[in-house]
Amino acid sequence: MMIRSEESVLITGGTGSLGHALVSKLLKCKFPPKRIIMYSRDEYKQMKMGEEFGHHPHLRFFLGDVRDRERLTKAMADVQYVFHAAALKQVPACEYNPREAVKTNVEGANNVIDACIYQGVKQVVALSSDKAVNPINLYGATKLVAEKLFISGNAMSGKRTRFSVVRYGNVLASRGSVVETFRECMRKDEPVVITDPKMTRFWWTINEAVQFVLDVNKNMIGGEVFLPKIGSSGIMTLVKAVAAMERVKTLKKPIITGIRPGEKMHESLMAPDEVHRTHDLGWAYAIYPSLKFFDMDNRLENKVPSDFVYSSSKEDMRVDDLVFKLETIGK
Repeated sequence: MMIRSEESVLITGGTGSLGHALVSKLLKCKFPPKRIIMYSRDEYKQMKMGEEFGHHPHLRFFLGDVRDRERLTKAMADVQYVFHAAALKQVPACEYNPREAVKTNVEGANNVIDACIYQGVKQVVALSSDKAVNPINLYGATKLVAEKLFISGNAMSGKRTRFSVVRYGNVLASRGSVVETFRECMRKDEPVVITDPKMTRFWWTINEAVQFVLDVNKNMIGGEVFLPKIGSSGIMTLVKAVAAMERVKTLKKPIITGIRPGEKMHESLMAPDEVHRTHDLGWAYAIYPSLKFFDMDNRLENKVPSDFVYSSSKEDMRVDDLVFKLETIGK
């Protein structure tokens, strides 16, 4: 559905990279939503964000944690659309603090679902990760469980609230991105630090991610896991792209530390057992649920081939492709 000017939006984890960019996009609409609610724990980031957007009259800042169901329920009063971006995302941190990751990523997801159903929210788009596919780390496992919870939320809502999921890869130059780490090393004339030169990842920009999330909100039926059509590269290709941006003529030999706890060499956006439920929509792939919550018969066409593989190991992005994407960031 299109978000109308008389409707309200709530973004959990709203002061994060995607939430910040989503707010910017919504405020630039000709007729922005009546209220855009930032729901997060960090009062300092909320203060700085309010200043950055000139204390826009459509912006609201709610302090709260997704672990707090009562606070979430109050925050979602008279809200029509929810974008759930709050999560503990750092793989090593989740490995060493598994219970905290479960509290935020799993129990928090369940709280969002319950609050949305109770308040009669129209639509919910939950953000997931490629690490939820065949997970080998705690973060990926929590995101897989969260995906399952959000999809099953359609069965509990009585068709009042509709839930879909967006699953995607790494966002270039987002907070904590390796791009910033590489830039800092190069500006200090130091070698970059990588875990393994053979590692590959999916890459896209924050603007691409925001537009995709809004497209999903507009086109979802309820119960789908949406996958963007994005490219991937080896980590050394990204290093070379950042070097080109920084005008580094001679790259120093990188320091290789070895794979960190819970890391994969390659990521996938689709598990083999999901292929038979995946359809090519042109602008995206959609994995349809095993249980049909709503009428999807008009969408069930253009199935992907049975041997379809969506892995970052395809490495279809060159240095120039990544440089182009990095140059578009902030424009």
